[in-house]
Amino acid sequence: MSHNTISYIVFGVVLAFALIFDLGLLSKKGKTITIKQALLQTIFWVVLALAFFVFMWFENGKTPALEYISAYLMEWSLSIDNIFVFILIFTSFSVKEQYYSRVLLLGILMAIVFRVLFITVGVALVNRFEWLLYLFGVFLVYTGFHMFNSKDDEAFDPETSKAYRAVKKIFPLTNSDGDGKLWIKESGKRYYTTLFVVVMMLASIDLVFALDSIPAVMGISRDKMVIYTSNIFAVLGLRSLFFLLKGAVAKFDYLQEGIAIVLIFIGLKMLGAHWLETWFSATTLVFISLGMIVACITISILLSIRKNKRQLQA
Repeated sequence: MSHNTISYIVFGVVLAFALIFDLGLLSKKGKTITIKQALLQTIFWVVLALAFFVFMWFENGKTPALEYISAYLMEWSLSIDNIFVFILIFTSFSVKEQYYSRVLLLGILMAIVFRVLFITVGVALVNRFEWLLYLFGVFLVYTGFHMFNSKDDEAFDPETSKAYRAVKKIFPLTNSDGDGKLWIKESGKRYYTTLFVVVMMLASIDLVFALDSIPAVMGISRDKMVIYTSNIFAVLGLRSLFFLLKGAVAKFDYLQEGIAIVLIFIGLKMLGAHWLETWFSATTLVFISLGMIVACITISILLSIRKNKRQLQA
């Protein structure tokens, strides 16, 4: 049995038990999640991701493990940026806070399915047409510059988005939340509630974000194990992170710029991979990526905190 096969089995078993624990012990249907509970759940998912890093270090070796933790941190930082859009969706459709947890869970589980399909297709295409990596590099550099110079997320209107128009066109909708149900029956006909719409919106919006994050992870590693596990761990931790940061995410004024710099760096790294691989070892390149990700995200958050303190003192 290969090292990757063992890692996949361990990942699957850990994930199954973690979901049972999270859903059975840490979450209850129709219950509002407190900051303390969100913190405990966030710590739970982060510790689990770090434990898998340690496992990969001993089972697969140093370089794949470092690639995994770099990719996880990349995905985790992008997840923070996603939360603001999630908040806009919940606010736009007037979702009651007691339904947040269930709706987020369903949306995230759907997003995982879509991401697995997206990764599988993406890796297969890159393995067959390696020049696609250069297109991904150009795309990440463009996305990074665009993100650095704009605040498009603030102008995002869920009810005018293509995802909402598609759902509205395909499914018969009602303005009711169905008391927590995804669909209800009226006059013998099934109508889909606002909660169903929000679930579909969360899954589709996450897939849009994956257009940035998955190429970025592929700029760190080409190992499918690394790409799958880093993505899934980061996305599963998104629900608790949402409850932890929903009141503070708008205060991270420089986070978008920090993430943008990371995307530009990884894009340039992909474009210059041929030359960089002749100058540096694979492990050194991973350390450089890891250091850049940690530095940019940390500095952007510290600058945001400093700016907020100055505004309060003014």
